[in-house]
Amino acid sequence: QVQLVESGGGLVQAGGSLRLSCVASGSNFRLNTMGWYRQAPGKQRELVARITRGGSTNYLDSVKGRFTISRDNAKNTVYLQMNSLKAEDTAVYYCNADFLLGPNSDYWGQGTQVTVSS
Repeated sequence: QVQLVESGGGLVQAGGSLRLSCVASGSNFRLNTMGWYRQAPGKQRELVARITRGGSTNYLDSVKGRFTISRDNAKNTVYLQMNSLKAEDTAVYYCNADFLLGPNSDYWGQGTQVTVSS
């Protein structure tokens, strides 16, 4: 019924930028809080940034000042602008959403690989 599709990952040099997008599609849903998580090899998944429907945000300390999460409610899309990327940012980035209307549980996207070379 609902699909989350991430895009925008890739290979970038340290200091570069990437913009991730996550688009929710389907029917009979209304997005609530959305977030970006990441998981590096051998490490646990961690919350990178989160944004409420009203625009309140939270960030992982290590990305504050470098990453910006935003959303376009009309497009059912959440973005993660990543600047000043570091090798430590290398991970698979996952989009997560919960819902005011729709699925009872959180939905996850398939993930998009971000690789930062140093």
